Amino acid sequence: MTEHDPKSRHQRQDDKAREAQRILDRVDMEGEALGTSAFARTANRARQHLGAEDADQNDPIEIWGTRIGRIGGVIFAIFLVLWLVTHFTR
Repeated sequence: MTEHDPKSRHQRQDDKAREAQRILDRVDMEGEALGTSAFARTANRARQHLGAEDADQNDPIEIWGTRIGRIGGVIFAIFLVLWLVTHFTR
């Protein structure tokens, strides 16, 4: 064996260990997503969306404006669906 072989073997082992850790991290992350129900994930995403968690958290006006706009949009959509159902089912 040459002097270069043990180093490359050690390097291959390190590469395999890093790859194994990456795979385990990915499985752990996907397991958390699969562990909750689809309804719970959807409800959580809706709560975050209506709560304006994606808005600039340092600007209270933007947070409340986003919340009011999104909640107003939901109310309008519900009203529109109800109006269409009652108007076209007579």
